[in-house]
Amino acid sequence: MSAEKVTTTEQIAIGVAHSKLILIGEHAVVHGQPAIAIPFPLVGVESVIEYVPGTIKIDSTFYHGPISSAPKSLAGIVRSIYETLDHLKLPHRDLLIQVKSSIPPGKGLGSSASVAIAVVKSLFAYAEQPYTKEDLLYFANLSEEVAHGAPSGIDTLTITAECPVWFERENPVYYIKPSDDFHFIVADTGKYGDTRTAVESVANLFKSAPKIIQEKLDRIGELTYQAKHALEKAGKNILGQLLNEAQKELEALGVSDATLNKLINFARQEGALGAKLTGAGNGGCIIALAQNEVHSRQLADKLRKFGAHAVWPFVLKRQDSEE
Repeated sequence: MSAEKVTTTEQIAIGVAHSKLILIGEHAVVHGQPAIAIPFPLVGVESVIEYVPGTIKIDSTFYHGPISSAPKSLAGIVRSIYETLDHLKLPHRDLLIQVKSSIPPGKGLGSSASVAIAVVKSLFAYAEQPYTKEDLLYFANLSEEVAHGAPSGIDTLTITAECPVWFERENPVYYIKPSDDFHFIVADTGKYGDTRTAVESVANLFKSAPKIIQEKLDRIGELTYQAKHALEKAGKNILGQLLNEAQKELEALGVSDATLNKLINFARQEGALGAKLTGAGNGGCIIALAQNEVHSRQLADKLRKFGAHAVWPFVLKRQDSEE
């Protein structure tokens, strides 16, 4: 669609994106080990674009005003917007971009990546141009580079996926087909995490004690391989044990704090098969594996009463391998 044709007062376009969780492998994935991430459909982002004459304006929880005056925290998404407009041969004007998100930021749920994916989708829709998955990943990762420095790319990949993603730097992506339903609960500590700071702290540890830290990262890698097998062979109890083992290693890396440990220990006491932090750590969320659907509802309720800031029970559905 040409730039002239989009200058209509009726023109409105929408893009949506769900969230993501790291099941296992966080931090180790930055240092060459695999990680498994899963789509998290209970929270997400909607980007609505409409024709409004004048400069481009952003309307979001964090900022409302001209794109040219957007705060530094939105620099990544601003970059994605400009680059996508250039690709679509659209002028840098006459747009109101409204971003509505139910994803709490700073909680390891891929908030910035989901916003970028939703906005890029809405820009393509506004231009009435088709997009490929590669288009989405390219333009969204431009934003992630600004937000996280050198992102692994796992967030954007998982947000554009429908099933668990096996991610390893420099290797092809593999999509895992769970052979049974897995009932998870995500619980928010209420404390913000900082991905960049947490990643840097592990990198600094690695410099000061390379042999010890490498052993920890290698162990997380081994656990991740075993977790893939547990998902594909419906090893629910084994997966729970692996999540607990991974948590031990993350604690040794110094990325689990008192707020996370408190929720993790409570979930285990209340019958969770396994529980660990998800994401960068030092705040953010935990993920716990329940025994079944009934236990999932009970555990979610208990976590709420125990003081979790927000709780989301969800099911990772079985997928037939032929699909």
